[in-house]
Amino acid sequence: MARNDKRKRQEEEEEEEEIVSIPSDESDTSDEEKPIKPVPSEPVRREIEEGEPGSLTGRPLRLFADGIFDMFHFGHARALQQCKQAYPNVYLLVGCCNDEMTHRLKGRTVMTEEERYESLRHCKWVDEVIEGSPWVLTDEFLDEHRIDFVCHDAIPYTDASGQSGDGDDVYAHIKAIGKFHETQRTEGISTSDLIIRIISEYDTFIRRNLKRGYSGKEMNVPFMKEKVIKLDMAMDKVKHDIEDYFHKVFGKAEDVQHSFLNLFSKEGALRTSLRKRRKILRESLADMAREGLC
Repeated sequence: MARNDKRKRQEEEEEEEEIVSIPSDESDTSDEEKPIKPVPSEPVRREIEEGEPGSLTGRPLRLFADGIFDMFHFGHARALQQCKQAYPNVYLLVGCCNDEMTHRLKGRTVMTEEERYESLRHCKWVDEVIEGSPWVLTDEFLDEHRIDFVCHDAIPYTDASGQSGDGDDVYAHIKAIGKFHETQRTEGISTSDLIIRIISEYDTFIRRNLKRGYSGKEMNVPFMKEKVIKLDMAMDKVKHDIEDYFHKVFGKAEDVQHSFLNLFSKEGALRTSLRKRRKILRESLADMAREGLC
């Protein structure tokens, strides 16, 4: 009997433990109904007050953006627009590396340094162009041009020169001293993409320029390659002329056939004219019969 009572008490204790361990439905629903608080994101630009640099009542904030700007396109322009419109009052300086440094550290450019400088001068977002900008920005350069912030996208830009001491990111020092302003890249457009597009249509653009009077020598096209392309162009012209000739001939034949059908069809000009003449003749004979003339 005592053994049965002991077993019964153990079973009751186990049931109580299970009841405690199972969460209630009310607590589940209350947790689900609780709204998730959004994590505040960092502002794109720091807040400025009236009278501070960058405000309408303060001095212009001097922002700096640099690059190669080869084959200047709308991706470049949008990046500079972000810089210029980052604050209400901005003076935008744009640095452009010269040919010697760019060709040595990055590779050949399509445009010369003077062409790249001039392209930037004609961008409405740019206030000043700094020619021959350094590959790695130093404190002395920032002080010389009184630069408040350096603008660039946040993707690390490899330092090919080795001057920064951090080969993974040429802007590492700028970020460390708190003078980096992040911009966003425009997806789907870049100088490399444009060059690849031209290379992929190599023969098409050679044909285009040969038609416009450029020589193979001017385009650095081998002599035999130029002759083969010109032969293909001549064959295409002959093919086009033949197709045009047959189109004109068969077009005229179709016109003759169409005219013949129009002439002799039920509603054609000839049968319509004959019907009118028969009608006039019948009416004339009927009039003569009424008058007793026939």
